[in-house]
Amino acid sequence: MAKRRRRRNNKNRLISIVITLVIVVTITYGRDSGLIPEGLIPDWLDDQSSSVENGKVYCDRVVDGDTVVVLLNGKKEKVRMIGIDTPESVHPDKSRNTPIGKIASKYTRDNLEGKYVTLETDVQERDKYGRILAYVYLDDKMFNKTLLEEGLAKLMTIPPNVKYADDFKKIEAERESKN
Repeated sequence: MAKRRRRRNNKNRLISIVITLVIVVTITYGRDSGLIPEGLIPDWLDDQSSSVENGKVYCDRVVDGDTVVVLLNGKKEKVRMIGIDTPESVHPDKSRNTPIGKIASKYTRDNLEGKYVTLETDVQERDKYGRILAYVYLDDKMFNKTLLEEGLAKLMTIPPNVKYADDFKKIEAERESKN
């Protein structure tokens, strides 16, 4: 009786292992081979979301108004938007955080978090903190410009990353002339 129960338990364990392996292999290789239709795998199971997809990267979370974390080539990377600066919202010195900084951070979170964005670098690919320096596009519209247009960011050009500096100056001048 005990031998039979042990054999049944071993058989059940083996079946569980085989099923788990089939699921892992299907999730890992199924999308590329066409075995699984697009969108069928939930995001939390889909490791494919951590890589560049059609030149786009997944925006995993927002740090503050001008800094996001993307999933790029299997790892999380901080991205600092070039040419703009939003007021502080997550500074360790709480007295430096401002209400407009929190609004800018929320605006960026509401618009970018959980979406695919496109990154465009300039002369320098990274800053001294190791963050990717980029112009961030959402649906073919540069989000750096959007933050300027909305009055949630100020112009901040740091050479040599000045590719769109003239555009940014024009946006800021137009916004100031309306106020």
